[in-house]
Amino acid sequence: MTPKELPSGRLLSLDAYRGLTIAGMILVNNPGNWSHVYAPLRHAEWHGWTPTDLVFPFFLFIVGVAIPFSFGKRLERGDSRGGLLRHIVRRSAILFGLGLFLAAFPRFELGSLRIMGVLQRIGLVYLVAAPAFLFLGRRSRALLSVVLLLGYWALLTLVPVPGFGAGDLSPEGNLGAYLDRMILGDRLWQGTWDPEGLLSTLPAVVTTLLGIFTGEWLRGSRNPTEKVVGLLAAGVVGIVAGLAWDLVFPINKNIWTSSYVLFTAGMGLLLLGSFFWTMEVKGLKTWAHPFVVYGMNAIAVYVASGLLARLMGIIRVGQDEVSLKGWIYGNLFEPWAGPLNGSLFFALSYVGFWLGMMWILHRKRIFIKI
Repeated sequence: MTPKELPSGRLLSLDAYRGLTIAGMILVNNPGNWSHVYAPLRHAEWHGWTPTDLVFPFFLFIVGVAIPFSFGKRLERGDSRGGLLRHIVRRSAILFGLGLFLAAFPRFELGSLRIMGVLQRIGLVYLVAAPAFLFLGRRSRALLSVVLLLGYWALLTLVPVPGFGAGDLSPEGNLGAYLDRMILGDRLWQGTWDPEGLLSTLPAVVTTLLGIFTGEWLRGSRNPTEKVVGLLAAGVVGIVAGLAWDLVFPINKNIWTSSYVLFTAGMGLLLLGSFFWTMEVKGLKTWAHPFVVYGMNAIAVYVASGLLARLMGIIRVGQDEVSLKGWIYGNLFEPWAGPLNGSLFFALSYVGFWLGMMWILHRKRIFIKI
């Protein structure tokens, strides 16, 4: 990763959206005590959704939105598609490698290392979606999206799983979990299944492809008001379509169902449309500066916050040798805020700490890209 200068002509609303998403990731991943977490800050137990279940697809969606802006400009200045493809492969490999490093840190017990994860999924999705933008037209990408969503629905509902039969969408009985156990063995987040599994990466690609369509819409020649109306209208369509499909193929983040793709993309479009209208149309940008600060170093702060959280979990302090995280929560937050609010304020403070770190980089115009 290398520091880069801030490019001119950026849509700050995209950076703010990305930053809000990363801040949300850090917030939900770092409560003071996992036994004391407000329900909206937990993932849905299985079918259904909570606000926390919107965070990861929002990030994959904004990855797609950014692709037409970054690659469109490079193509316009004469960069070759072959050179851009090499960049895509390199970036995907770095993301996957960072994910493995984060999973292994700090003990590096490679024999039980979880293979898949958040950064690994981002890398794999980017490896498919970005070349699709470079080498496929809009109709071909739309057809690919339909095939992936319908094909995934057909696979999970029609293909029988040994010992479970066809259409079993339980954690252990769904086809994705079965394939993960066959291919990855016990290197899974939950032992028998993984929310970032191999098969469920296919519909996750569509989340980013829908972001690409959105980025092309924003780069188009329409006036800003038309762009906002289009975003909001498409968002409503996505939500309605997702809820309708939910009746037969439940919204589920853990197996990234097709209904979940449409529903979360719709929600993402509404949020992005609101950001775009507020910041780009109305010019009200000051309020979003903390999110922009986060968004300009999104991957860097995600990795760094994850590394520090792991260190805080293994460093032991005091006579009772509690973890550093446990000591901070138990001595600085729980006594005055109580278990539940103390856990929340710990998470908010952690978000604030990394905002301060990223603010320093932003002031120095250091933007770490891969």
